[in-house]
Amino acid sequence: MLMDKKSLWFRVLAGRYGVERGRLCEGGACGSTWWRELARIRDGGGEAGGGWFREYVSRKVGDGFDTFFWTDPWVDGTSLWERFGRLFDLAENKSATVAEMFMHGWGVGGEAWVWRRQLRAWEEEMLGECQDLLFTLSLKDHVSDRWQWQSDLDDGYTIRGAYQILTTQDAVTLDVASGLIWHCQVPLKVSICA
Repeated sequence: MLMDKKSLWFRVLAGRYGVERGRLCEGGACGSTWWRELARIRDGGGEAGGGWFREYVSRKVGDGFDTFFWTDPWVDGTSLWERFGRLFDLAENKSATVAEMFMHGWGVGGEAWVWRRQLRAWEEEMLGECQDLLFTLSLKDHVSDRWQWQSDLDDGYTIRGAYQILTTQDAVTLDVASGLIWHCQVPLKVSICA
């Protein structure tokens, strides 16, 4: 899901469910229930309090080849799609990577910006805001992009850390969190092992 595209699990899930715009597909009605639930959590849905997972994960950009410019949360922990939704709607290159946009030039007059129509004055102002935000960012050659777990920068993601987040949130009752952790369709021996 949030792994290196060369890893075994990414290739298995891509072979089973497919990849669309660089992201693993949910699988629809043909997908397994556990994978559909994981995909909903990844996309900000799910049973336990909406987008709790996305709040604790951010993208650290190195060379920019594995990070999507619009949809990945790589600028201050949020995606450009969330911050500049109108620009995303008008963009022709919604699945461009950070590296592609950088190479085409994302500054003023850059060729990276391809729109479905001419921008209006207020949309031009929004583009200026976006360009100001990107002005200070630079890419690092020979450094791969990676995901970073915000809750524990030293050790990274752990099941224990995720469990603590789920059970200590005020918005999530323990019953809802335990329903997600002890899912009824998962065999008991698998839940205990996890």
